[in-house]
Amino acid sequence: MSPKKKKHELSWWEQKDKWVDKLRNKYRLIILNETTFEEKLSFRLSRLNVFVVIGILAILLVFLTTYIIAFTPLKEYIPGYQSISAQKQLYAIQLRADSLEKEMHAKDLVLKNIQNIIGGGLPRDTINEKPSDSSTVKYKNIKTAPNEEEMALRNDFDKETRYNISPSKEKNASASSIRTINFFAPVKGTITTRFNVNDKHYGIDIAASKDEPVKAALEGTVIFADFTPKTGYVIGIQHRLNFITIYKQNSIILKNPGQFVRAGEPIAIVGNSREQNNGPHLHFELWHNGSPVNPLDYIDF
Repeated sequence: MSPKKKKHELSWWEQKDKWVDKLRNKYRLIILNETTFEEKLSFRLSRLNVFVVIGILAILLVFLTTYIIAFTPLKEYIPGYQSISAQKQLYAIQLRADSLEKEMHAKDLVLKNIQNIIGGGLPRDTINEKPSDSSTVKYKNIKTAPNEEEMALRNDFDKETRYNISPSKEKNASASSIRTINFFAPVKGTITTRFNVNDKHYGIDIAASKDEPVKAALEGTVIFADFTPKTGYVIGIQHRLNFITIYKQNSIILKNPGQFVRAGEPIAIVGNSREQNNGPHLHFELWHNGSPVNPLDYIDF
């Protein structure tokens, strides 16, 4: 080995050792008070320590960022990222919105019917209406003649049901079902005005004490609760067997549409309208199958 080459190799090792020594050299970082030059804090560091600390912090930052993006909802805010769960939730919300729209449409029809009742008119009775054309179109073009077994079945059915459509039997069947209902008196008091269809007075007026609670006559669902200038606060409840109770001349309503109430549960407070200054009283109406009936025939006041 030539002396020049050996000298060159020694100089390279010397430079490497000098660079490593620089990394390992200790330095002191001192924090002094600007006014008194008093030493407050000091750190003994080397360049190697600084590089190691910065490298560890960078690795932790990358790991933390990856974890947040992969396992937290923040990933949904990244442009172009599609969340499968969010799409499923959106689809479920759309289905629920469609169902709610149908239910709201049905409730709007019921409320319009109740408003017609409260206004003094008769509701539309859809039970006895003739079927619409749309319901009979699919049977109009049937040309196949019934066979002998179908004709025999039809004749037997006609014989059995021929005399089952009389009004008296329907009335007795309905009355037997109504007997199972125990109505609750909404308020206790003196009846001042009785039921009279000819005078378009479809209920009774009951004089009661001021601020006396009005109670539900039967369990059911509130279908109307609003204020009218003529009859004050009005609340209507739908019950089973096609019964509807209307409570007028209230000062306060305690329930909202859609709420379920039990028999005897307070639903309003007795009041008095400005147009009919007859003192605190309740105007109570009872409707069955879309027609007003006399509450005294069903309730003992």
